[in-house]
Parts: sequence; C-alpha cells; structure tokens
Amino acid sequence: MATFARATYSSAGYAAFRPSYPPALFNRVLGFHNANRGRASSPSPTPTPGAGSGKLLDLGCGHGLIARALAPSFSSVIALDPSAGMVEQARKLTSDPKITIHHGGAEDLSFVPDSFVDCVVAGQAAHWFDFHKVWPELARVVKRGGTLAFWGYKDHVIVGRPETTAIFDSFIYGATEPVAGVESMARYWEQPGREILRDSYVAIVPPERDWEDVTRIAWDPDRESDVDLDSVPEGALWQRKTIKLGELEGYVRTFSAFSGWQSAHPERKSRAEGGEGDVVDLLFDEVVGAVPEWKALGDDRWREVAVDVVWGTVILMAKRR
Repeated sequence: MATFARATYSSAGYAAFRPSYPPALFNRVLGFHNANRGRASSPSPTPTPGAGSGKLLDLGCGHGLIARALAPSFSSVIALDPSAGMVEQARKLTSDPKITIHHGGAEDLSFVPDSFVDCVVAGQAAHWFDFHKVWPELARVVKRGGTLAFWGYKDHVIVGRPETTAIFDSFIYGATEPVAGVESMARYWEQPGREILRDSYVAIVPPERDWEDVTRIAWDPDRESDVDLDSVPEGALWQRKTIKLGELEGYVRTFSAFSGWQSAHPERKSRAEGGEGDVVDLLFDEVVGAVPEWKALGDDRWREVAVDVVWGTVILMAKRR
C-alpha cells in the first residue's frame, strides 16, 4: 500500500473515479453481522445490533466511503488509513460526528480499547495488511460474537465487448510490451498484495482459535469470452457499473501500478498534459480502435460512450469466538 501513501499519489483522483459500493453489498455484510451478533457467545449481555447500535472499525478507510455508508447502522465509527492524503480526503468529505478518522495502519490499534469493536470492515484494503500483526490486534479489540468483513474487487471487464479484455490485460499485466517501446504496468503492482486480491483472498485465513463461521464469496469473470452473468454465484455480482469510457479511463489512472509506471517514465507525459501519450492513453487507443463504432466517433467523443462494466469480487466474513 506504499504507493497510495506517497505524496505524489492523487487521493482526489481516487475519490473521483473509484467505483462506489452498492446497497446489496452493505446489506449482505450487515445481514451477516446482525445474524451472528444475535447468537453471540459472550457471557455478558450485549445489545442487539440495529440502526445506530454498536461500534464499527473501518480499516484502510481511503476517502471514507464505507464509514459514511455504514455509519447509520452503528452508534460510532472509527476509520483509519495509512495514507495522509486519503485521511485528508476522508475528513473533507465526512461531516457525520459519529465518525472519527485517524492516520494509521491496521497493524497498530493501540488507541482502541480491548473488546471495544462490534464489527470490523476493510474494503479494497485487506490484501495490504501484515496479518502477523493484524490478527492479534483484531482478536484483542473485537468483542466475542463480533464480526469482520473484508472485501475487494479486481480486473474489470466490459460486458458485451470481449475483444477489449485481452487489450486491458496486455497493458495492465502483460509480460511483453503491449506497444513497441512502451512497457506494461505489470512490474509496478505492489506484491504480494495484488496477487492476494487476484486470488480472491485465499491467503487471508482468520485464525481458528479466534474466529468461526468463516464465509467466503468469490467470483472471477470469464476473460476468454464474453461474461456469462447468469453463472455468477449468489451475492458475488456486487461491483457492476454503467459508466462512460472516459470515466473508465480515469479509473485506470487510479491504479497504484499506473502511479509506479508514471514515476518510472517521467518523460512519457499524458496527452492531457501536452505530451505524446502515456501508457493509459495508448491503452485506450487500442481499446477504442478494437470497436469500430467507438473508433468512428473520433477525437474525444468516444469518452462519452456508456459501457456496462463488471469486476471480479471477493467477500470474506467471520465471527469472533
């Protein structure tokens, strides 16, 4: 996660172009939480969760999207992020007095009292955690009968345009140059975090001594042909958006790998900056060129084309013993 913490990373761009989460995702997380808290094994009585009850901990909160969305269901929310830029964005965008935002990582929760938290969540963040430190901290701060929910999304696909999928893959993960003289973003992904996410969090295993009722829901879109949306496991298709191609371009520019690519290639300025084009400009040249009706629009009019985009997803949930 070091890239997101750099002063050069655009936290404002992240807030502007990253997709939000739908109510269906939050309902599933809250449903799991409420069902498990209702049969908590704590020896002392605890209030039944509902609107405005319990304490939420949001790890890797980014610009505060999750904290703001879930705040109505809890009495208070603690949100933290290791990026000073993200914390600044979260504070600018958050006015709810129930939410407190801290600068820090999931590995050090020393400011949180023992058995204080009813629910801990992490959206698009858990693959960066050092779990040798995080699991003991969560075991200490999460109440018995409390819950965790970690989720993430990865590797988008434009529905109905399978000819574009291989192009995205070649520029984002390709081992060879997707365009002569221009390397892909592949070697700029921070590891092992990216592969943990792409592998649907199978490497993230809640310790059995502290956690039970472990539930994992994962889905990867077909990258060889068009996406079969009828084959998606129940509850897995939560990251799906109709967006403009220009917004999709902006989203790709929020990739940590793109930020690393930029740092390594300062001579390759984007066309928006008056340069000859960076790797994202060249990527969308190829994507637009692969679809005749988009190419026929010419100039920048292709950026107004609306497309249906889906992402591979994973949700990991568990109950504190």
